[in-house]
Amino acid sequence: MTEPTKYAESREVGEQAREKEWTRPSFAKQLFLGDFRLDLVHPAPTPPDEAAKRGEEFVRAVRRYLDAHVDPALIERTAQVPDDVVKGLAELGAFGITIKEEYGGLGLPYLYYCRTLMLVGSYCPALATLLSAHQSIGVPQPLKLFGTEEQKREFLPRCAAGEISAFLLTEPDVGSDPARLGTTAVRDGDDYVLDGMKLWTTNGVVADLLVVMARTGKKISAFIVEADSPGITVKRRNSFMGLRGIENGVTEFSQVRVPAKNLIGREGEGLKIALTTLNTGRLSLPATCAGNAKWAVKIAREWGNEREQWGRKVGRHEAVATKIAFIAASAYALEAVCELSSRLADDQRNDIRIEAALAKLYASELAYQVLDELVQMRGGRGYETAESLAARGERGVPAEQMLRDSRINRIFEGSSEIMHLMITREAVDAHLSAAGELINPEAGRQERAQALRRAGRFYAKWLPTLVAGTGNLPTSYADFGPLAAHLRFVERTSRKLARSTFYGMSRWQSRLEHKQSFLGRIVDIGAELFAMTAVCLKAEEDAKDLGRRPYELADTFCHQARRRVDELFDRLWDNSDSHDVRLANYVLEGRYTFVEEGILDPSIEGPWIGTPSGGENVRRKIT
Repeated sequence: MTEPTKYAESREVGEQAREKEWTRPSFAKQLFLGDFRLDLVHPAPTPPDEAAKRGEEFVRAVRRYLDAHVDPALIERTAQVPDDVVKGLAELGAFGITIKEEYGGLGLPYLYYCRTLMLVGSYCPALATLLSAHQSIGVPQPLKLFGTEEQKREFLPRCAAGEISAFLLTEPDVGSDPARLGTTAVRDGDDYVLDGMKLWTTNGVVADLLVVMARTGKKISAFIVEADSPGITVKRRNSFMGLRGIENGVTEFSQVRVPAKNLIGREGEGLKIALTTLNTGRLSLPATCAGNAKWAVKIAREWGNEREQWGRKVGRHEAVATKIAFIAASAYALEAVCELSSRLADDQRNDIRIEAALAKLYASELAYQVLDELVQMRGGRGYETAESLAARGERGVPAEQMLRDSRINRIFEGSSEIMHLMITREAVDAHLSAAGELINPEAGRQERAQALRRAGRFYAKWLPTLVAGTGNLPTSYADFGPLAAHLRFVERTSRKLARSTFYGMSRWQSRLEHKQSFLGRIVDIGAELFAMTAVCLKAEEDAKDLGRRPYELADTFCHQARRRVDELFDRLWDNSDSHDVRLANYVLEGRYTFVEEGILDPSIEGPWIGTPSGGENVRRKIT
């Protein structure tokens, strides 16, 4: 099969798995179209009082438990979460936070699920990963959305009680391209028989229940699989640069029989189930990122006041002060993005597929920058491990660990590059509906002619709306006080963003989908506008109790974000993309191997993509 054919097949598989209908409004979708619908998010929906009370009580209980029973340094040192910690969290209900009470869970809003993960993630990111992988992409979420009543009653109480679940999609040769999926499920009477290999199965080493994606014929389906079924072997437990306490493995299926009643949804709906699950499942990552950033503020404040250089506290030197301002403003904004997204998920009046994806992309990128700046601010102590610091008599601040742990967030549940492409596809859906055949390289002359007429009607109505709006009126959004100017900027810039998208489509047409750097910048601008909106909403709400202080944080963040937006717009049209692509092709062709001379490669010999062979089953049961 040729490379273009493979690409077309992969694109088609992904397109078939998309939710194609927009039955509910979407703030972010309209934002990319130049329509700043503040009414969709303001006032931000709030959970009922009773649910909020239970949620606050639960977060406090988790905080007390972490403080009394969890030693994050021990988990980092031993690379394992103690069994008694897992069981203690299960007794609190931490494995069934969003599972309905009728199925044995706590039935709390996503807002408190995310606040719990924010708390846990600030203390022990590996533990937050255990909880989120179980609930966000493991058995509970897909069953909640697609499971039968029988499946819910059979499996959800087990999940809520602490039986750990894992999600198995990735394979040694399959990452973000599910068209290459090799694991198969063949119907045999009342069962399916599974064969294949899954890689990076977070929680897979200790899981009791698995969600497995497997090919049924030409399409992909989702199954609930008992982890102790005959024929399942956990070939190894993987080790990583960070998150050392996670139980991530390689799982092999050999003639594993799965009851047909364990099929989630219908045959061929597996990828749709996975993508829909991630619409809300991705919210766990912004929560842990916000927790990391909020912790960084505390350390930056304390260290900035403690350390002195050249007769002044380091936090008073401008070079460090700018870092502190970035850390604090970003942390407040990340919490705002997380809270707004989770509230919208609870409210269920909006389609949040773009909002959740933006939150994941933005939070994972910005939180990593925050932690990197914290390490820089701490200097040599930032690079030193917490245990080493403590051993020589200083406070054991795990800044380098937090940086290592957070790095995976830019890869987990869709790498930043894949998130850019996915968000772009959703954000330009209205354009593709109107003019899709114009930019479809496979469209015929008649199809393109019809698309041209359809596009003409759409753009005749749409383009005039991008000329002027409320952002041009100096009195708009006055209720937001000192932040009104920033919301006017968001409104004006959303229209500029929509015009830029249109110009890109007009310029490159069928080549647009390959202009990934351009599209990535379009998404990044939208993400900044979404974050600015969220932080303004949060500041207005918080100011009722906290006075001007939230406005100060939000104002500084918005000024920082506006500079980033301006730079991204400049780079839409003034960049080195074409030169970079040409040079990269030359590198791949071996034109510059002389650059590699004078070095030795410390890599351990082996195939680039392989599978483990031999060895015993390393699966273990939490006891």
